[in-house]
Amino acid sequence: MPDASVLGKPAQYLTGVGPKRAELLARLELHTVGDLVNHLPRSWEDRAPTPPGRGVPADAPLVLRGRVVDSFERRAGPHLLLMVARMAVPEHGEVEAVWFKRPSRSYDVLLGLKKDLARGTDLWLVGRGEPGLLKARRIDVDEHYRVDDPRSVWHVGGLVGRYATTEGLTERWLRETIGRALEEAADAVVEDLPPDLLARRELLARPQALRAVHRPRSAAELEEGRRRLAYDELLLLGLAWALKHRQIRRVDKGYGYEVRRSLLTPFKAALGFEMTRAQKRVVNEIFEDMRRPAPMTRLLQGDVGSGKTVVALAALLLAAENGRQGAFMAPTEILADQHFWTFKRFLADLPVRVELLTSSVPKARRTRILERVAAGEVDIVLGTHALLEGAVKFKSLALAVIDEQHRFGVRQRTTLRQKGPAMDLLLMTATPIPRTLALALYGDLDASTVDEMPPGRAAVSTLHCAEERALEAVRLEAARGRQSYIVYPIIEESARLDLKAATAEFDRLKKGALSGLRAALVHGRLPGPKKVAVMDEFAAGRVDVLVTTPVIEVGVDVPNAAVMVIQNADRFGLASLHQLRGRIGRGKDPGKCFLVCDPKSDAARRRIQVLCETTDGFRIGEEDLKLRGPGEALGTAQHGELGLAAADLARDADLLAASREDAEGLLAADADLAKAENAGLRRRLVERYQERWKSIDLA
Repeated sequence: MPDASVLGKPAQYLTGVGPKRAELLARLELHTVGDLVNHLPRSWEDRAPTPPGRGVPADAPLVLRGRVVDSFERRAGPHLLLMVARMAVPEHGEVEAVWFKRPSRSYDVLLGLKKDLARGTDLWLVGRGEPGLLKARRIDVDEHYRVDDPRSVWHVGGLVGRYATTEGLTERWLRETIGRALEEAADAVVEDLPPDLLARRELLARPQALRAVHRPRSAAELEEGRRRLAYDELLLLGLAWALKHRQIRRVDKGYGYEVRRSLLTPFKAALGFEMTRAQKRVVNEIFEDMRRPAPMTRLLQGDVGSGKTVVALAALLLAAENGRQGAFMAPTEILADQHFWTFKRFLADLPVRVELLTSSVPKARRTRILERVAAGEVDIVLGTHALLEGAVKFKSLALAVIDEQHRFGVRQRTTLRQKGPAMDLLLMTATPIPRTLALALYGDLDASTVDEMPPGRAAVSTLHCAEERALEAVRLEAARGRQSYIVYPIIEESARLDLKAATAEFDRLKKGALSGLRAALVHGRLPGPKKVAVMDEFAAGRVDVLVTTPVIEVGVDVPNAAVMVIQNADRFGLASLHQLRGRIGRGKDPGKCFLVCDPKSDAARRRIQVLCETTDGFRIGEEDLKLRGPGEALGTAQHGELGLAAADLARDADLLAASREDAEGLLAADADLAKAENAGLRRRLVERYQERWKSIDLA
């Protein structure tokens, strides 16, 4: 059995790497042979030989094995050289293979290709043919391999891994390098799961699983290997969250809260409405948690318009009436500004000092606000991620609220926690989170759900229709004194994308369908003060139609807005569509949402269908997870931060449940994973979640 130390050998000393390529591998965080072995494919491609008489799917490669009959080169202009070979391909007959090359390419590359195209050479070809082609007559070659090259088995013949790479490293080279690392070191991989757990969960040994995912002999073997490695990832995540939750519960805040009602009672009286039963229940859960000796870490989730902001403000007032400070962090300046004015309205007659801190605040005023916050002269400060900066110092920060937490990422949550290890933390989201995602993303948190909508909230109907019908509704509602949003997915026209752009469409609509109406344009590239000014004009009713990008997706609250037109709606995810729709129907008038698009894929058609059928955010969340997968549902950053290369949260709910159960069992038997049999798990936990994330402490 190879020495386990081979896994720690620097990658540059592996055959074919060297110092320069080792620097490129370091960009991928691949520093050792062990890192290469554990660098899993991002996807797999079936490169079994294409059989004759079968159509070639548009997204699948054409894979042929044949012998060179003859070859020649042909110029196709000053900057393109075609290398052409006639190939004898068993069962397909004669096939023309074409390589597209630039004359300026390395002489060695062209010389090597000419050598490979010598008459009588047997080659594997991977490339593109015409979709639906029944008999291959031509192939535009992307990759080729000599049959007599033993390395070809890594690239063709069956299921082949596709790897994330970086500029300067070809996927072919990386695949072969990982292959060499696997041959040299796979047997040195240490199995760090207890044998009884492996047997009970019917899991492959880790070395076997790594071989199965890098070079699977069948789809069944690939899935068996993937599930083992997915289980590993989910088990580590479950252990990390359980340890973090336990460690936070051991911290003593050193202060307590008393519900004095000096602010809370007049706040509730001035709301102008009765809180729903769900809001009251959740406020009580949060208050009970805040009054414990240990810091609160709680997730507050609820559908669009369910009244989460009022709940969060009640928690901030509990801190304020006990002489402590609160922070409220939003993902965008528009949202932070909206919340600021909402807070000011709710707290108009209360002695609560509230400030807004974003990049749009003038420097002199910003300096003064920072001084007042540090001196404890501000009770609640609202802002964007700017609140994470080192210059922001609090005298007595006791509660931090993060709105739309999924937009920040797990690491930013950890950064905020480090500003005050003993403070209470409340995360809010209006993006409904299926239980599978919630366990993975928020496994260290307690959860509260506002599962009831306020009475009297207007209904919203959703219709998939042509643009003319939607714009007619905009004009009719404007005549009745009601306002509308028209949302586009991009700002400026793109030659690559067949999408309507907000800037160009704004000019078109002003001259046409919106002629005579007061229209304004807002998007993410506008300077902060300009964005806020436009939104203030719209909120004040001085703008009939707001043409915008998804910058208004969350937090914008204009009760008089009754119509939402979403252009190219098929290009948005379900969660975004649901959030956008949530901007209307916030007053007494029913809302009308129009989806303008011509969906081309089954998934896009399903998204549109689901949104037209339901306004239930939790059902929409489940459908979103099924259709888009966890990477998009979580946001790319968060999915990557979770360290999930093998696990697929959309289909691994059973593995997640099993791993959570096993994590609890392991910690119950060995609270700090200090026993010898748990040394491997402990080491991996420390590497990922302590040294990289700094979110747990097993010291």
